[in-house]
Amino acid sequence: MKKSSVIGTPAASGGARPGYRAGHDGYRSGMERPDRPLRLVIIDDHQMVLDGLTAMLRPYRDRVEIAGESSDSREAAQLVADLQPDVVLLDVRLRGTSGLDLCTELLGRVPGCKIVFLTVYDDEQYLYQALRVGAAGFLLKWIRGAELVDHLCRICEGEILIDPALAGRVALSAARLHSGEFWPGAHLGLTQRESEVLSLLVAGLSNRAIAAKLVVGEETVKTHSRGIYRKLGASDRAGAVAAALREGLFH
Repeated sequence: MKKSSVIGTPAASGGARPGYRAGHDGYRSGMERPDRPLRLVIIDDHQMVLDGLTAMLRPYRDRVEIAGESSDSREAAQLVADLQPDVVLLDVRLRGTSGLDLCTELLGRVPGCKIVFLTVYDDEQYLYQALRVGAAGFLLKWIRGAELVDHLCRICEGEILIDPALAGRVALSAARLHSGEFWPGAHLGLTQRESEVLSLLVAGLSNRAIAAKLVVGEETVKTHSRGIYRKLGASDRAGAVAAALREGLFH
């Protein structure tokens, strides 16, 4: 199965894009529509979702151009870097990696791009983490096509949009994080699963033992460990354990 695809061609480099301020900040003020469709890349590990979104957005191609898509998170970062889209849609959970980690990587490669999470997980923990890593939107997958297009356009104008079903939880999430009610390491950017893995690293378990305890594969444990090392500024397991103890995450 073809994992990634490119539709159309990336905009020429240099200068301002039609309908955009120089620097790729968003639509010109006072405009109801851009001079060109916004360019979108979709990342999801389910081909059915990719096909469904493509079909749903087809009637709005005068406002949204699907420049590319990928079902392979390992290829997605390079695809986005090559295409330089205005917006990327991706899920918080992807096969082989975290959408939150991928968001950080994408913004590092294409700082002007807007990252919007489109997911079925209506969980304020994911919402908070998404906002923390720089997402410009967090929407749920039962959104309708016209509403999705409107939201994407508003996000390109500089707004940060959250699905109405979750919007009321943002302040609550921030308060809970401040009070320490989230999992250990949340304030350092660790996901809940990474926190669980780190606690088991601190306890001295091997990758095989961690995988058995969490009922996942060893490669998944290694992937989470790499995310932990990066976020804690550690180069290996010993460094991560030392950082966790130094931060007082576990005793």
